[in-house]
This record gives sequence, structure tokens and C-alpha cells, in this order.
Amino acid sequence: MNYLDFDKTEGYKKLVALASGRGHFDFAASLNAERVRQRVVPMAAGLTYSWAAKAVERPELDLLQALADEQELIGKYRAILEGETMNTGEHRTVLHHLLRGQVGKPVIHEGKNIGEFYKQELDRFSAFADQVHAGKIRGSTGKVFTTAVQIGIGGSDLGPRALYLALENWAAAAGKGHLRAKFISNVDPDDASQIAASCSLEETIFVLVSKSGTTQETLANELFIKDKLIQAGLDPRKHITAVTSETSPLAHNPAYLDSFYIDDFIGGRYSSTSGVGGVILSLAFGPEAFKELLAGAHEADTLALEPDILKNAALLDALIGVWERNFCGLPYTAVLPYSQALSRFPAHLQQLDMESNGKRVNRKGEPVAYATGPVVFGEPGTNGQHSFYQLLHQGTDIVPLQFVGFTESQRGDDVTVDGSVSQTKLKANLAAQIVAFAKGKTDTNQNKEFLGGRPSSLIYGKRLTPKALGALLSHFENKVMFQGLVWNLNSFDQEGVQLGKVLTKQVLSGNSGDSALDAYSEILGI
Repeated sequence: MNYLDFDKTEGYKKLVALASGRGHFDFAASLNAERVRQRVVPMAAGLTYSWAAKAVERPELDLLQALADEQELIGKYRAILEGETMNTGEHRTVLHHLLRGQVGKPVIHEGKNIGEFYKQELDRFSAFADQVHAGKIRGSTGKVFTTAVQIGIGGSDLGPRALYLALENWAAAAGKGHLRAKFISNVDPDDASQIAASCSLEETIFVLVSKSGTTQETLANELFIKDKLIQAGLDPRKHITAVTSETSPLAHNPAYLDSFYIDDFIGGRYSSTSGVGGVILSLAFGPEAFKELLAGAHEADTLALEPDILKNAALLDALIGVWERNFCGLPYTAVLPYSQALSRFPAHLQQLDMESNGKRVNRKGEPVAYATGPVVFGEPGTNGQHSFYQLLHQGTDIVPLQFVGFTESQRGDDVTVDGSVSQTKLKANLAAQIVAFAKGKTDTNQNKEFLGGRPSSLIYGKRLTPKALGALLSHFENKVMFQGLVWNLNSFDQEGVQLGKVLTKQVLSGNSGDSALDAYSEILGI
């Protein structure tokens, strides 16, 4: 396969010509019932992707399809699935898809069947969760565990936290709740202190997550919690389990109830479907709920192999995003779920997208001469409407929007006010916003005029379940992957987080060698 910089492709040149020759496309003028009904792509787990309010028509779609073929996006995705070394910065394979099930031939590394290893770990932490639920594993005073607390940061926190919050109401309605889950991530001692104070420590199991076993913030929080446990007269060895790699200091360590393993082929922001998310979600909702999430993700991963962009939601979403980023000059995108359960999902997608494709060099480490990953932000509706939507509607920048919505609430608990229930009001707001952003409103008072022309997509389904959540997670992971392949990036390392870590260690050593760093340290009381 050829790995070409984006601006070296024929597709890039043709898209530049189309964008410069076409001028402004008033997609809002053609946004009617027929367009809304026709411009949809089925997704996994009963979800649907709608692109009716996107500013693309047949000329853009034809060239984007040709670009996908030229850049061999499906072939490169299959190479990822089959274990080729696609993380060129760290010389590693990229195997988060394999966590959800095998697609294609088995992946063998140094004689080890990696898929079987992942399945073995899934079985191990599933059995562990079952034993905790059955009261066979208890705290040091003999009390059953009622709360699980994850200690991690970055991908060891954002994804698992987002997924837990997404399923909390579903579990309550379905009678699937086992343990309450809480999360400690920030090295700020107020974070760990607040969580510790909110728990009955003798009824709490902690899940320590660090692939390397050396993450500074995570280990600091572990020691903080161990100190709290000891002060309470509890044995930390009876209250902490670890998720780590087999080569880390946490592995096979008698200081923990047990240790569950991932490997270097699973990047942090892609690790929610490993033990990083699996242990805490299985403790909270039961192993079967987590396996349903994996099933939804696996179904979506399989659908993402479709070469026709109008039948592949993740690929179409990715390519439309490339059109907006590189040819419409739009550097931002907002994720707007009209579901309170997805309150932290935008934060997870922010890391997923910006850490993966926030790169200025290609797979070989050579600078690129085109825009890459967008700035991603978002909040759930309708909260966002009363916050930053003002800028989205009437600001000087056009921001592409990614809406998510469901026809039913998770609990089904509702009340009628002014002739409609709250879930209906939520859906009415979502429909209204899509059209308002697209069509705008003319007014003789410029302060009240909405120019419109704000493009958006919509992912919708019946109800947010574990399977639907897995499909939604996979959709965005694969969207980011496809965009990285278009831009010829390595979407699977994150060197951008390393410099700050190095300088932090220099500050803490007391010998930074940089006068500005010393001055900032002084005013902060270090």
C-alpha cells in the first residue's frame, strides 16, 4: 500500500478545484423532508447516521469516494485489523478492535495469539466481578463491596467515566446495577480527598489503572488512597486491584487483590473496551452488560469495512469532516448529545480526536503542509443551548456540529408539562436546533438575524443501551482513524504530552536549568 501525504494525492487536487470553483453551496435551501429521509446510513445496534444537513452533494461525494479509494482507506483499516505495524512512532501494532472480536485472520505476535490473550483477560475480570457481586471477594473487615473507584488519568479515566455515566440510568431501569462507581484522576489532592470522603472505605474496591505502572498522577493518587485505607485500619491489599501491562511493576504483585492485563498494542484513548474500562464497568453493571457493549462495537467495526462511503457511516462521517476541515476552512467541531447520559462523552471524544490527529508531521515524522485534526468540544443539549450556542448561531466562525439523540429515555420516568413530556421537549429542541443552524432567520434587526449555513450531522436511535453505546464509541474511533489515514498521520501515539512531563520532573528535582521555569515555580510556591 502507498502512504501518501494528503496534498500529494489526485483526490486533494480535484477537491481543491471543486472548492475553489463551486463557491458557496446553499445546502439549507434544499433541506426538505425528502432530503432528511434519504440522506441516512444504517449503523450498528439500530443506530442511524443522518447527513441531510451537511453541505455536500454528488460532486463532493464522488470525489470523496475517489479519495477513499486512492488512499486505500479500507485496505489500511484491514491492515490494522490484521496486526500490521501501524503505530510508526512507537513501532507497534494497533489492536483495540481485536478487544471486541476478531475481524479477519488471527493476530499472532511472537508466537502469541493476541486475540486469545484478550479473551482470556476478559474472562478473568468477568469472573472477578462475578465473585465480588456474589460476596466471595470482600474487604478487609468482611463487608461486601458496594462502591468501586477507578484511579487513572487520560484514557484510563475519560473513556471509562463517560461509559459509566452513559449506562448508569440504563442499569437502574434494567435492574442491572451492582456497585456504584466513582473516579479519581487529577493529581490535585482535592480530587482524591473528596472521593475518599464520599465512600465507606471498608465497602470500597479501588481499580488502579496504569499500563506502564509508572504514571505519576495515578501513583500519587494510589498512595493517597492507601494512606486513607491504613488510617481507617484497613488492609490496602484487600481493597485494590490493578489493570496494567504484564511488564509493569504492578503486575503479579501481592500488594493487589488481582492484576488484569493489557499490552502496548492498546493506546490509552482506545482502551475503554479493554480491562481499562471492562473491570470498572463489569463491577458496576455486570460482565454481560460490558459484553453487550463489546458486541455493539464489534458490529460497528465490521460495518466499517464497507468500501462504499454511502453505506459506511464512519467513513462518510470522516470524509465529510475532511471536506469541512481542509476545503471549507473550518477548524472546529462540536459534539452535542441530546442525552444527559452522554454528559462526558464529548470530553472523551475530545481526547480521542485531538490526541490522535493533533499532529503536524506525517507517519514518517515529516512536516505536512495542510490542516489536520480539528478542535473538538461539546456539552449535552439542552444545557449547551444556554451556554455556547450563541457563538454557534451568530458568531463569525462556522462550526460543524455532531448531534446525537434518542427517541426514548433510559428510565422511562417522565412528566407532562404544557401538553408534552420532557423527552418530547428534548427531541423537539434537537430537531429545532438542526434546522435553525441550517436555515437561520432573516430579520431587519441585524442583532436578531441568523445567517444559517451551519452544517450538522445526527446520529439517532431508539434508546441508549450498552450495545448502542458500543456502536457509538466504535463509530467515532473509526471516524478518527479514517481521517488520520487520509492525512497520512500516525493517529496512535501522543508525543505531544511528553514535554510537559519531562519539565515537571525537572521542577520537582529542584534543578530545572531554566530561569523562567524556576520563576514560575517560585511564584507557585514550589
